[in-house]
Amino acid sequence: MVLALACVVYAMAVLGTNSGTGFWMAWLAFAVFFALLGFSFPFHWWAMMPKLARNAIVAVLVVGALCFGVVEARIIAAMNTTAADGLDYVIVLGAQVRESGPSRVLRYRLDTAIDYLNDNPQAICVVSGGQGANEPFPEAQGMAEYLEEHGISGERILEESESTTTEENIRYSLKLIDEASADGAPGPADASVGLVTNNFHMFRALQIAHAQGLPQAQGLPAGSPPDMLVNNMVREFFAEIKFLLRSLAG
Repeated sequence: MVLALACVVYAMAVLGTNSGTGFWMAWLAFAVFFALLGFSFPFHWWAMMPKLARNAIVAVLVVGALCFGVVEARIIAAMNTTAADGLDYVIVLGAQVRESGPSRVLRYRLDTAIDYLNDNPQAICVVSGGQGANEPFPEAQGMAEYLEEHGISGERILEESESTTTEENIRYSLKLIDEASADGAPGPADASVGLVTNNFHMFRALQIAHAQGLPQAQGLPAGSPPDMLVNNMVREFFAEIKFLLRSLAG
């Protein structure tokens, strides 16, 4: 019951961040699960179940816990990836923008890109993200404005403003890189490319990049808001399972 209450409190905290996603409702679902588990003891629901049903539930929970542990271990490992100096391009994956500018999560990504671009003046930056229903303008627009406000020349920035998913971020960004190659810049096949996204998202982002035909992609993990890290890592677990299922089905 304590865990159920904690999940409700955390759900409200996540909702209060205005993160732009509905994953806060998953914490309410966790709260219901823990509450039912808590009530099962005084009302003896568990003992009343057939043994086969109890064994099946335990098996599902054990397998689920193992899968969760493996995926989270891979996510944590990818948080520590590093990219080489001298990359031709860095692709900054989009996240929510507001009237006031990029969200906290997106600012982490952009600040990481700025540091790399300042250290590697030859690199071209692709900012990738379309306009969501709860956004005042395309994410790429807000990202480009932030970069320019922090000293990055607009000549080094390519804007991709049509994508709505990570898969589209990368696919459409590669089209821009391909178009830039017509002007003498390296093309997708031989360019060195870094992906900038938050640390919790890096594992899946690199998987998607490799699946999209960019096996040479390197990771430039940015930080993330500490108070949202648990939420984001749990959310990434479900996103990773969805990605794997879609990959198997496709």
